[in-house]
Amino acid sequence: MRRETLFNFTLAGGLLGLAIVAWFVDEPFVITLLTKVFIFAIAGTGLNLALGNGGLVSLGHAAFFGIGGYAMAILASHAQSFEPMVIGPLTFDGTKSMPVIWLVAILASAFAALLIGLLSLRTSGVYFIMITLAFAQMIYYFAISWPAYGGEDGISIYVRNNFPGLNTLDPIQFFGLIALLLVIVLWLSSTLVRSRFGVALDATRQNAQRVTSVGLSPFTIRLIAFVISGAITGLAGALYADLNRFVSPSMLSWQVSGEIMVFVILGGVARLFGPLAGAALFIGMEHYLGGISEFWQFWLGLLLLIVVLWGRGGLLGVVAGERRHG
Repeated sequence: MRRETLFNFTLAGGLLGLAIVAWFVDEPFVITLLTKVFIFAIAGTGLNLALGNGGLVSLGHAAFFGIGGYAMAILASHAQSFEPMVIGPLTFDGTKSMPVIWLVAILASAFAALLIGLLSLRTSGVYFIMITLAFAQMIYYFAISWPAYGGEDGISIYVRNNFPGLNTLDPIQFFGLIALLLVIVLWLSSTLVRSRFGVALDATRQNAQRVTSVGLSPFTIRLIAFVISGAITGLAGALYADLNRFVSPSMLSWQVSGEIMVFVILGGVARLFGPLAGAALFIGMEHYLGGISEFWQFWLGLLLLIVVLWGRGGLLGVVAGERRHG
């Protein structure tokens, strides 16, 4: 654990230090790349809560990622066009305020996770995997056929949204904001895992019947974890859409669900800094190997195969000295 803790601090400090160096030498692309790493780490932390701590293998987290992105784009597009949203008898103005957008993204994703969880958590194993995937694909095709908000072409936002006291168009300031949010999400995840709820969630993953025997509801525990997981992933989706100033149905595709899961597996399932390590490794390989060959995913697949077969606990597990036996 000491080696893993040291590696965690070294990883986080190294990424922050790299961003500062890139700022001094005027390399905004590197800062943007690191911002992407931190946003994907937030999304991975959301999935890690359900997958690593709850044992819920979800292939539908792209739904929450995309819902967060669309929440940002819809609110911001109405603000930039000065056209109010009309929902039945109600009328709402758009907004360019990041805190308001984050709140809407979190609530919308949490509500979607609640609805999906109420149905999918009544199953387990491969059935749960397929139901979450099916829901994500339903939302994906709905977004494609939603002409009011771009349909297959998506929505473009001309100027990044606002945060009080910051120039969010400045890459280093936006990166600092994302880094702060990642710290908050990691703290929240760590607090939940070490709380009584976290103990109950872990017990539910290991033996649901024993949890039932002490008067707790495994379904309720899993549902709460799934909703929190979806809310965190939705926040990451809003941040990612703001980073690119663009959202499209591709954010809802099953490939995004797979990528988020890859972050978690590469870094280490159920490890706090696992999603950050996995996202950094994934984005680094995509950038550097993608510039060499368009088939860089072959090397990613090979690395993932090695981790699954021989690396217990992913990259952080290897650092901690764990190995898979048998």
